Amino acid sequence: MLKYKKSLIAFSILPQILFLKLLALYPSFVESVYSHGLYIYISKLMRYTFGWIPFSVGDLLYTLLSIYVIRWVFLNRKRIIKDTKKWFLDVLSAVSIGYFAFHLLWAFNYYRLPLHESLSLDKDYSTQELIELTEKLTTKVNKIHLEITNNDSVMVIMPYSKAELLKMVPEGYDQLSEEFPYLAYQPRSIKTSIYSLPLTYMGFSGYLNPFTNEAQVDGLIPSYKFPTTGSHEVAHQLGYAAENEANFIGSMAAMHHPSIYFKYSGHAFALRHCLGELYRRDPKTYEMLLSNVHIGVLKNYQEVRLFWDGYQNILEPVFKTTYNNFLKANNQSAGMESYSYVVALLVNYYKDNPL
Repeated sequence: MLKYKKSLIAFSILPQILFLKLLALYPSFVESVYSHGLYIYISKLMRYTFGWIPFSVGDLLYTLLSIYVIRWVFLNRKRIIKDTKKWFLDVLSAVSIGYFAFHLLWAFNYYRLPLHESLSLDKDYSTQELIELTEKLTTKVNKIHLEITNNDSVMVIMPYSKAELLKMVPEGYDQLSEEFPYLAYQPRSIKTSIYSLPLTYMGFSGYLNPFTNEAQVDGLIPSYKFPTTGSHEVAHQLGYAAENEANFIGSMAAMHHPSIYFKYSGHAFALRHCLGELYRRDPKTYEMLLSNVHIGVLKNYQEVRLFWDGYQNILEPVFKTTYNNFLKANNQSAGMESYSYVVALLVNYYKDNPL
């Protein structure tokens, strides 16, 4: 009887996969019933439970799980060889339960409506519209940069510690929720990861733990990136699973923040995305517009690039390729290639909401 139940649990992963294929056909249902319904209660419960704890509970659980798995394999190494079928059922049962929990607690959000539809924004934009927004963002970023530094050649240095910056992140959502009430962020649960060094070598600046709903930020990244990275992970907490949508919402939260340093980080983030897309579409115009950006702003961009260059390793592309394929398997056809869609959201939002 126990073996039958274990087999049932193990192979339940197959109908789960089929159910997700079916669910992908009904994004409006997911949006209304799960993302704006059940998930709100799940995420708040998780954040109330774990958010007040000063360290990452999710990272600790991953550590304990890894130790348990290693110990289990070691103690059962002989049985694995003698009774491979039973071992396979044990492993598949655990995977099936984890797969179910992963989707119920967060990942059904991969199947919600695309953000441009829920915001009633166009998805397409012209190169001319991109150029116009890039010019406006350049003017805005340069202005904020000069207000902070009083010198167009000096990079911005954050006057806050990284812990203080994380505590400030929700203020941007307080402002943004006045326009979009469903982006209200309470309670908070945003922390630096105890696995910051491995994350850095993997090429990731943060992640959301779907089992504890804790937003994790790589504590090693430059302080200049903390406002947008923290805001990006909060967007995941609020149910926006797609990387490109979290990039847009995170940048918007930083741009709406009362702190000028957050505004700078958010606007510079948006500008970098627009410049990246412009380079792909019109390299000549890109070079011309890039020359208008303050040298100090470019130094902040360089600071981030040099940081990541310092941790490049042969395994980083493997991790990123694996994550890219993971996203594609979860209804994100573009994977990590998010520039164009992020820019589409920015361009079409700011057509109706001038900078």
